[in-house]
Amino acid sequence: MPGRLKDKVAIVTGASSGIGRSIALAYHKEGAKLVCADIRETTRFESSDEETEISTHDLIKQRGGEAVFVQVDVRNPAQVEALIGHAVTEHGALHVMCNNAGIAIEAYDPRPVWDVSIETWEKTIGVNATGVFLGIKYASAQMIKQDPLPCGDRGWIINTASILGLVGSESTVSYCAAKGAVVNMTRAAALDCAEHRIHVNAIAPGYTDSSMIETLTSDTQRREELSMRHPFRGLGKPEDMAKACVFLASEDAQWVTGTTISVDGGYVAR
Repeated sequence: MPGRLKDKVAIVTGASSGIGRSIALAYHKEGAKLVCADIRETTRFESSDEETEISTHDLIKQRGGEAVFVQVDVRNPAQVEALIGHAVTEHGALHVMCNNAGIAIEAYDPRPVWDVSIETWEKTIGVNATGVFLGIKYASAQMIKQDPLPCGDRGWIINTASILGLVGSESTVSYCAAKGAVVNMTRAAALDCAEHRIHVNAIAPGYTDSSMIETLTSDTQRREELSMRHPFRGLGKPEDMAKACVFLASEDAQWVTGTTISVDGGYVAR
């Protein structure tokens, strides 16, 4: 039912493209006020979205919603703290923090562990793990200051992990390490935040048809190989991930915290 996030203030990082864009659009559809954060404002090509030429926040406004764009490097503590402050200044509170920003250097430059550059390691850990930590840190600090909503909860934090945070994969050690950190960080933060009725959960997408893995999916044979790894066959869509994120940001998830939901067509069931 539309309106599950009515009047909630939500930040989505990595909102300009892919899964983040779909999450932001889905949150708008459910009634949330959006702060769209990303390192860049413009979107990349997404095969599942015909309105790719319009930035996410402009598309939301075009559809009658409330949205602003804030440029942020999620590795930078001051910028992430300022992002939270922007949402509070703009709307008076923060209810939903979706730590989605991520990179996948090894999707286009896969290397065995002994050949991984320090630069790749540090950048991947910085964006995919430290970025999530900072989002949780500053969002939870703000949510603790707020009075609970009528449902009794103060906030909802959703982190984007990956199936590669749950299982290993060759030539992706940096990505696997960072996403594995997100999974366990989600558990630990959920325990810290539970007494304040702040939900902390994560999603673990399977291979998803977005610009992040376009180098892999543009090769017909490689795409077919990836498709066959999922028992449902094929690749996920950004919209599939967004639906799970709507649930985790809503009162439907009243008794859910500290968990990671695999949205992967059965990938990790093997």
